[in-house]
Amino acid sequence: MSIIAQYGDVFIILACVFGFFMAWGVGANDVANAMGTSVGSKAITIKQAIIIAVIFEFLGAWLAGGQVTETIRKGIIDPALLENDPQMLVYGMLASLLAAGSWLMIASFKGWPVSTTHSIVGAIVGFAVAGLGVQSVNWGSVGTIALSWITSPLIAGVFAFMLFRSVQVLIFDSPDPFAAAKRYVPGYIFLVGFIVSMVTLVKGLSHVGLHLTFGESLLLAVAFGVVIMMFGLLLENRINRGDRRARSNYDFSSVERIFGVLMMFTACAMAFAHGSNDVANAVGPLAAVISVVENGGGVSGAAAMPWWVLVLGGGGIVVGLVTYGHKVIATVGTGITELTPSRGFAATLSAASTVVLASGTGLPISTTHTLVGAVLGVGLARGMAALNLRVLGSIVLSWLITLPAGALLSIAFFFMFKGMFG
Repeated sequence: MSIIAQYGDVFIILACVFGFFMAWGVGANDVANAMGTSVGSKAITIKQAIIIAVIFEFLGAWLAGGQVTETIRKGIIDPALLENDPQMLVYGMLASLLAAGSWLMIASFKGWPVSTTHSIVGAIVGFAVAGLGVQSVNWGSVGTIALSWITSPLIAGVFAFMLFRSVQVLIFDSPDPFAAAKRYVPGYIFLVGFIVSMVTLVKGLSHVGLHLTFGESLLLAVAFGVVIMMFGLLLENRINRGDRRARSNYDFSSVERIFGVLMMFTACAMAFAHGSNDVANAVGPLAAVISVVENGGGVSGAAAMPWWVLVLGGGGIVVGLVTYGHKVIATVGTGITELTPSRGFAATLSAASTVVLASGTGLPISTTHTLVGAVLGVGLARGMAALNLRVLGSIVLSWLITLPAGALLSIAFFFMFKGMFG
């Protein structure tokens, strides 16, 4: 207990620095993955992607990031086993942040699209097993998280497959695809606004003092969806049919321009969804350290999430994206399958919906896995030949390396902090 009292301020400062470093890694690597479909489909430029992500990643982290943070900081390790050694939890969380941040920095420099959730969960499990024993880990919670890494790309893939098939049937297979796009795309825009706002209102805003009933949330989400749809209609009306080639040549460039407008909205939704889910990877361990210090060494005491913690995480994500994210964005979105704005829309909305729903239920899924699953679903809607299986194999390999890399780095840093302060 005396170690917590003696070094409490130092622990909080270190946690803030390492938490910001981890958030930088999330911004540099994972946000780039999240925006890759929008840039890869040429719906938006890299500069536009960065501006969108800066605004909506931060809003997602601040407004809807609280639920998942609870799972990261309390769900993986059993707090009761650390009541006599609270400093062990502090060392472990500091080690986890530094380890996961270091691995993300390495992966970003190499251009590997890895999972930030894998990184931090692997780091926490690694320090816990090495420093506290196997019994300290809540394996049921870890199993649930691990299961989500399989179910989330599956759900996103199925949703993307169905969504893109609906686009094919309603628009591209119609006698006049341009007129059909004008007719149906506003409905898709409404869907984007409704899904993101509904889950945010129902699950995400309680920690900022806004408590709404389900009915109130439903009405507000419908209203927000309508507002977004009206804004989309204004942008859509600026697009003219233009000079089309003969219909037999299947020139759908004007239709894809309409979907380019829609991709602006799905890019915002994906950035918001990513910020709401993945800020927890950076600030969950930070919140745990603050909780232990403020409770004088109590590891199970309830401590409110300070508002500035989510702001710190959101800020770190933004800095990571601006300083290094453009390099990874440029390489993601074209490797798995060829993307057009209509395909990118289906993949991005499916991934965003899956991530926002998971964020609302407190399940820390991998955005990278979800997005890859969604892109796979769109590719499968066009047949297996549309997929680049070699690229897929390298992505899966980088995922497999991430867990042990995070765990090994965390073990090393854990014993370093234990030696320094213990």
